Amino acid sequence: MGQELASRVAIVTGAGRGIGRATALELARLGADIAVAELDRVTADRTASELKGPGGRALVLPTDVTSPAALAGMVERTKGELGRIDILVNNAGIYRAAATLEVTEEHWDSVLDINAKAVFFASQAVLPVMIAQKRGVIVNLASLAGKIGSKT
Repeated sequence: MGQELASRVAIVTGAGRGIGRATALELARLGADIAVAELDRVTADRTASELKGPGGRALVLPTDVTSPAALAGMVERTKGELGRIDILVNNAGIYRAAATLEVTEEHWDSVLDINAKAVFFASQAVLPVMIAQKRGVIVNLASLAGKIGSKT
């Protein structure tokens, strides 16, 4: 197990599956403690159980990334229980395919709330901790779906 990130704490949104899960596992392999910020408690628990190794800590944070209050709670609990926050990985995202003429306002708002607004407010929530520590890294992930249109 690597130790490049020993004593570091990372929050990974959407860490219950897919790229978020893989990112959380890799950060843990490098020695970081992980806050699994995930709306789906079942997948969050599964990821957390995979993260707990020799000396590694995993904190499950059921988090609705569309809620600034939930994001503030995510940061507060991580700092309170893991002591610091060194890395935020904004991974949570959705893809809802639809023909352009069929996109509703609700559809549009749900995509932007998770894929854009949540990234900003999660970053805003974690910045005071990182500024006080005089260090921190924020990584924002995005899909090629945002750059390549779909005919459907």
